[in-house]
Amino acid sequence: MSVVGGLGVFPPARLSLPSRRLLAFLAVHGTVASRSLVAGTLWADVPEAQARANLRRAIWQTPAEWIRAEGDELRLDAEVDLARIHAAACAAIDGGTLTMDEIERLSVDLLPGWNEEWVIPAQASFHLLRVQALEAACVTMTERGMHALATQAGTAALAADPLRESAAYALIRAHLREGNRNAAAVRFRAFARTLEEELGVEPDPRLARAVNAAVVVHPA
Repeated sequence: MSVVGGLGVFPPARLSLPSRRLLAFLAVHGTVASRSLVAGTLWADVPEAQARANLRRAIWQTPAEWIRAEGDELRLDAEVDLARIHAAACAAIDGGTLTMDEIERLSVDLLPGWNEEWVIPAQASFHLLRVQALEAACVTMTERGMHALATQAGTAALAADPLRESAAYALIRAHLREGNRNAAAVRFRAFARTLEEELGVEPDPRLARAVNAAVVVHPA
């Protein structure tokens, strides 16, 4: 199952909202958690007895093979891709490459649209991780001549953080190394406009020099 894209591709089944919240909590928090932690977090606004009753109902509504109870602990037994994509992101930051499938998965935030307090820190952490991984992979794959994947990763990184100059630099450099000077110029102009409109500043001079070294950039 995937929690990266918002629980939209769980194994085929009609899941209740409590069941989805339980599965998401376990997936985001390392697949194992105590009953008291789960109940107290997911139903923090009701008395403890009611929270535990809500948890029991959520467990009952979840396919038995997905949740395993071990004493006071609940363990998520269903396969979750969050751990795999997290590992791929860490490997990319360490100098590895990404496949197209991994780039696509890292192009989506964690549980988009969910705004519960327990998930917000995990969303922020994953967002930063995926931007860093996509940018790092863009740089690595550019150096290795994997230009198509490099530009895909760079485009995704900049889409996730449109004001991130290092991501813009990585993507523009990937276009230039691929020989697409026009694409580099177009991207530079768009990024310069974004910085001006949002922050009232110009791009780092190194970015302009990198583009100007290959192509004369005229105002849009």
